[in-house]
Amino acid sequence: MLEPNIKSTDLKLTQNSYYAASANEQPEYPTLTTDIEADICVVGGGFAGLSSAIELTDRGYKVVVLEANHIGFGASGRNGGQLIAGLACEQDVIESALGFQAAKQVWEMSLEALDLVRERIKRFNIDCDLTDGFLGVSVSEAKGKKLHAWFEGMVKNYQYDADAKWIEPAYLKDWIASPRYFNGYFDKRGGHIHPLNYCLGLAKGAAGLGVKIFQHSAVTAMQQGENTVLTTSKGKVTAQFVVLAGNMYLPEIAPQLAPSLAKRIMPVGTYIIATEPIPAKLAKQLIPKNTAVCDTNFVLDYFRFSGQKPDEGPRMIYGGRVSYSAMTPHHLTQSMQARMAETFPQLKNTKVEYTWGGFVDITMNRAPDFGSIAPNIFYLQGFSGHGVALTGLAGKLVAETICGQAERLDVFAKIKHHDFPGGKLLRTPALVLGMLWYQLRDKLG
Repeated sequence: MLEPNIKSTDLKLTQNSYYAASANEQPEYPTLTTDIEADICVVGGGFAGLSSAIELTDRGYKVVVLEANHIGFGASGRNGGQLIAGLACEQDVIESALGFQAAKQVWEMSLEALDLVRERIKRFNIDCDLTDGFLGVSVSEAKGKKLHAWFEGMVKNYQYDADAKWIEPAYLKDWIASPRYFNGYFDKRGGHIHPLNYCLGLAKGAAGLGVKIFQHSAVTAMQQGENTVLTTSKGKVTAQFVVLAGNMYLPEIAPQLAPSLAKRIMPVGTYIIATEPIPAKLAKQLIPKNTAVCDTNFVLDYFRFSGQKPDEGPRMIYGGRVSYSAMTPHHLTQSMQARMAETFPQLKNTKVEYTWGGFVDITMNRAPDFGSIAPNIFYLQGFSGHGVALTGLAGKLVAETICGQAERLDVFAKIKHHDFPGGKLLRTPALVLGMLWYQLRDKLG
């Protein structure tokens, strides 16, 4: 079983995106057609790459961004838009890898990442429907006990009650009108945004600072040396430093850039629907605080309401299907609509107007993979579906490192990452089998 062509598959998945249909106007960034020089070349025009460019420009560097498709083409423009504290893996994974004190530093940096999103929205005046509040919920009493134990541990060890509050089963109806959930917690520092508009706003802000952004300029080769030369089909960039922020698209677009990195990530398809506008009164009944919501299953559901226009109500944006084979599931819209109706029977007859998806890069342990492959070449990957806020922090950390303050990036770089087993031929089917086990475990509680 060969791994599929992710680029070709992604092009099909972007055809019916609510985010694309409601995107803000953006400048038309050119294609690179000449040979240029810069202090730093960033590969990738998503959250991580644009954040890196902004932070580095703020520090006085001349920065070029090369994007293979268009700004926000990848996961940055198609995700659930949820702002969540922490990482995709549990804190005990980080504690085991780094020890408690470093794990606490990682947790605090994840909170900094949430603040950074809000700071950039304010700084660049980005219209992206920023809404505060995140709700984590369990789907059964057994999972509710595990969630409560986790929450108590986070309060004891990380003082999480400064930002979050526990919700007992009797009070959960005040937060979500769904028969599916047992208990949960509310995090006031979390929230949700229109991710594509946020990404477009970052690009516009970066360009306003002097960053040169080139779209449809895929890197086809990278020649390392004292200065690094990155080649596209029509031009070249010579730079002192390089930041590889293409995530899972790097091995797809230019496998020779960093072949060792490709073995440590796997593409996972994730899919979302958006309904027709629903009455604002009904939306208020379903999620009274208008929070982003995510359950605690390994194969989880996540959802929230969109922003709304003055003359119509918001849309339910619901994600819940995944594909570990990188093949789009059959009857995707119908199955997603059925999942939404299970969560909210009130929306059983609500029309779905948009269905889309894309791929995120996951690591074996679900921890992010940051580091360098040479003294002047850095990489940011493996956000594992938890990157809306964390990508911004990653860009800040790599900028600090290039400026000679590597301590914080080094904390993440110390997390050990392993190649997915099976090599190129077998690692995808091996992952599919593994995920079937986790899906069964979710169903059994």
